[in-house]
Amino acid sequence: MSELSVVIVGGLHADARKAAVGRLLADVPGSVVLHHDLATAAAGTVVRTIRDATGLVSAGEAPLVNDCACCALREDLVPELLRIRDAGGTRMAVVELWDSVEPKAMAEVVTAGGLTVTGVITAVDPALVLPYLGNGDDLAERGLAAAATDQRTVADTFARQLEYAPVLAVADSGEADDEDRELLAQLHPTARRVPIGHGDPAGAPADDLTVPVPRRRPLTPLAQAALAGFDVESAAAAQHPACALLPAEADAHGVATLVWHRRRPFHPERLYEALEDITCAAARSRGRFWLADKPDVLLHWDAAGGALCVESAGPWLASLPDAAWDMVPPVRRAAASLDWHAEHGDCCQHLVFTSPGLDRDGLERLLESCLLTDAEYAAGRDAWKRLPPAFDTLLEV
Repeated sequence: MSELSVVIVGGLHADARKAAVGRLLADVPGSVVLHHDLATAAAGTVVRTIRDATGLVSAGEAPLVNDCACCALREDLVPELLRIRDAGGTRMAVVELWDSVEPKAMAEVVTAGGLTVTGVITAVDPALVLPYLGNGDDLAERGLAAAATDQRTVADTFARQLEYAPVLAVADSGEADDEDRELLAQLHPTARRVPIGHGDPAGAPADDLTVPVPRRRPLTPLAQAALAGFDVESAAAAQHPACALLPAEADAHGVATLVWHRRRPFHPERLYEALEDITCAAARSRGRFWLADKPDVLLHWDAAGGALCVESAGPWLASLPDAAWDMVPPVRRAAASLDWHAEHGDCCQHLVFTSPGLDRDGLERLLESCLLTDAEYAAGRDAWKRLPPAFDTLLEV
């Protein structure tokens, strides 16, 4: 039985996504695209289609699971991929995700099913990056919710789609300028960015791809990226707040990234009062932070579209007994050791803000004003824990 390469292509920018999928179908002989359309969920089913470079191969339906279209996708995806593999003759299966489906969950589902994910690609139109990052609408308001209980927004969904994928298929948008392209580069500086055209034959719907594809030719950059290999565990670690690969300092074409790193904890009340101003200061911000009244808890900061999500990501390693360190993943221990402080261990503020027109000085002053004062800091941890617990409601403690 030949190995089947599974490539996941996602993104809210539907035109760019379809162009990337069309390019892959044209470039890799013996490939098919599997797509589940969640827009049909209102009728009680998810529509599944399989296409190759000549057009539609098959179509079917999968029933909703617990009134959840995304759950139906999870249940149906691996069995369909196994059927494609077992039938033989297919070199690569491109899983084209529906608009708001996030690639992380699907890559983990496919890998857990015993299949090999060789690439994860998010397709983007540079001209739409800022509008989508600034869109705080609920997905449900836009008809993009993947389940009845889906409370995500357009902005935070797009940010996660963008930042998880190691490869970005970048549409050749005539409306994009240097600022748009620079924003994309700073948001995900480690990504491999592969240009794709809009309006070329490979970007057209599969039914229009009637030109025979040569069987022997060098792989294009997008096909190379799709087949290069993908490590699900490493990708998850790169998104975890304790060891995330966050953007670095940058300033070009009107776009700036501020990396703010401090060793002193935040005063909970002052930070809470400043949340709106901090959140709205940048198109995108993320990282980890340290509250004085919860000195042992690593907190995750994730903001886009003017909305902020704060949640606990477990304990700082400095708060764990030595015996517990063996249960911590090696990548987490390695990240902590690179940022270890003699007094506080891995406890710190590490927040990154990226935006056009970023007021770096003003934002730094605001953040500094939220830290403990010298007197508050000198009072010690027992006094810190008695500070008003301003974040308890937000964290649902």
